[in-house]
Amino acid sequence: MKVSIIGGGGLVGSCAGFALQAAGIVREIALIDVNPDVAEGQALDLLHGSSLLSDQVIVSGGTEQVKDSDVIVITAGLRRKPDESRLDLINRNVELFKKILADVKSHGVKKDAICFVVSNPVDVLTYLAVKELGLPCSQVIGLGTALDTTRFCGILAKRLNVPPTQVSALMLGEHGDSMVAIWSAAQIAGMPIDKFPGCTPNVLAEVESKTRGSGAEVIKKKGGAGFAVGVAIADVIHSIALDQRRILPISSLQNGAYGISDVCLSVPTVVGRAGVLSQLEIELWPKEVRGIQNSGKVLRETIEKVL
Repeated sequence: MKVSIIGGGGLVGSCAGFALQAAGIVREIALIDVNPDVAEGQALDLLHGSSLLSDQVIVSGGTEQVKDSDVIVITAGLRRKPDESRLDLINRNVELFKKILADVKSHGVKKDAICFVVSNPVDVLTYLAVKELGLPCSQVIGLGTALDTTRFCGILAKRLNVPPTQVSALMLGEHGDSMVAIWSAAQIAGMPIDKFPGCTPNVLAEVESKTRGSGAEVIKKKGGAGFAVGVAIADVIHSIALDQRRILPISSLQNGAYGISDVCLSVPTVVGRAGVLSQLEIELWPKEVRGIQNSGKVLRETIEKVL
């Protein structure tokens, strides 16, 4: 499988490239950037470590790389400021994203290619890609709340002093201010969160608050997220490459789940080689359902204003 990363010279794109290299699952990684020297430098850096990791083709180039790519990852975009919500980025990023999509279309893409949007505001831009790119909507996905979910699990594990891999918890809805913590399904080593020692309402509220502010915190302290978003991107791509059909909280066009239609947001989604295979409407607490529906309303209002 060939994966092309548009924005591969930047922090997010290059971290995704390294995560894909470290796993050794995909066959080829192409880094594309508006600054070709930076993309070439990142590709060289990956190449220099390849003998210790995996046998892959690693290249840099222009958007012509997308024409034979199986997954086209778009990470390019203007970076969020510390005091700026992801949706505040919309007016600054929509025009740039339209140009990227037009450039991709000009080269043509494979009929079974997956477009994977990471640029923010990811839900709005995923919707734009659905409308502009000409691929079936099942082949256009966004990272959505996959990053928020892994942040949520990591922060919860640290607070409770348990192994992160034994934490199962979800963030759904918008990748942004209206995201919804799904406490009704949260577990530690298969045990319900509300039965686990130390899980008081105050602790859970603290973890949720910290998760909501974690993106801005990383931006403030180091300039932007890299490692976590990189492995989150790779995790989704591996489900596509291996046709694993795993259930992931990625963004895709909604068609009725929780009463939501014609917006892209995150619900539990079965992801395989064909992209979105199905969307699951699991039973949630009523307030969680209302929260996801509110995300849909927020995103619909934004789409109507700017697209």
